[in-house]
Amino acid sequence: MEAYQRQQFDFLLLTAAERFAERLVQRNEGTANALARLRADPQGEGVWLDDFVQAIFQDFLLDNPAGACFILQALARRTIPPPATGKIETMLGSMARCAFADLLAAKTEEMLEMQM
Repeated sequence: MEAYQRQQFDFLLLTAAERFAERLVQRNEGTANALARLRADPQGEGVWLDDFVQAIFQDFLLDNPAGACFILQALARRTIPPPATGKIETMLGSMARCAFADLLAAKTEEMLEMQM
């Protein structure tokens, strides 16, 4: 990955983590509750990690095969659970969202811990 692409990815991740942390704190009445819920069930009530990642991908125009490749290139060393079978286009998007969601949850936990 080129340095300018890494910089763009790092900006995307930081922006997404800040937005997600802010939403979690508001929805869950405080930082401690937000962190506990994120760790307990990233898809649970008041967290909805996958929905947030889908919205971020749409906001940053990454909900297409080129965007998926950008994310996967940045996260090449991370492992992700196998995606559902289907068209390559669909699988790329699914893998990118899954990998980004995993990293976003970890980054958001880190930010929430720092806020506590």
